[in-house]
Amino acid sequence: MTPAELTDSEIATLAQDMRARGEPFAIATVVRTLGATAAKPGAKALLDAEGAILQGWIGGGCVRGALTKAVRRALSEGAPQLISLHPQDLLDEKGVSAGDDVEGVRFARNGCPSKGSMDIFVELIVPLPELVIYGDSPVAQSLAKLAAQFQWSVTQGTAEAAAPSSAGGESRMIVVATQGKNDLACLKQALQTSARFVAFVGSRRKFAALSEKLVAQGVAEADLAAVQAPAGLAIGAVTPDEIALSILAQLTEIRRRHQRNEDDSHA
Repeated sequence: MTPAELTDSEIATLAQDMRARGEPFAIATVVRTLGATAAKPGAKALLDAEGAILQGWIGGGCVRGALTKAVRRALSEGAPQLISLHPQDLLDEKGVSAGDDVEGVRFARNGCPSKGSMDIFVELIVPLPELVIYGDSPVAQSLAKLAAQFQWSVTQGTAEAAAPSSAGGESRMIVVATQGKNDLACLKQALQTSARFVAFVGSRRKFAALSEKLVAQGVAEADLAAVQAPAGLAIGAVTPDEIALSILAQLTEIRRRHQRNEDDSHA
């Protein structure tokens, strides 16, 4: 639990409930005020993914519009937001317009008659990304251990039943690492489970043979074409641990694809 949540017991309780349900939310905190403002530094509120305040208080209607946009933008970008609300005359003084982003600060117009100014930090709290792994092969076991270290919620898939519906938040990814044990049944279950990404641990030839059988059973060719086979980035992996590392690297790239700036230098 974050420090922001701990300062208010009702916010903390609601935050725990939403985390248990796998729902994303945000904590907004007033960090600075200038002039006449209803909310003061330290005021907090918990908001849902649509930007609606569920608990706490951070000011009246003059703040709500900018706060709603900030929460939705935080979810879209996967990053916290710092918004700075000012009356129009102060925005003009600063030479900025509502909606401008200057060095990480998003400016907004405060239309309240009090004409106060307020800086609000919006912290995003999202569920751990979900990884469903089919199989108990050495690669599957290594991937499960490795993914847990990198803050993935790992679930074991079975050939008997599709994985339960995702609670929400970050989308689910699936890796079929059966490697000779229930390959066909597990791959079919994986394709029947809602997921952002599905990968198969095995050669292209093996996957092609399984695909022919699945098509004969009624599985759509388009669904099979979307499967990454073989799973993982091409790093020359040989051992189960290395293969698991290549798979997690690929999953991480997909997970972070829309959360980084184009000019980031890290590979």
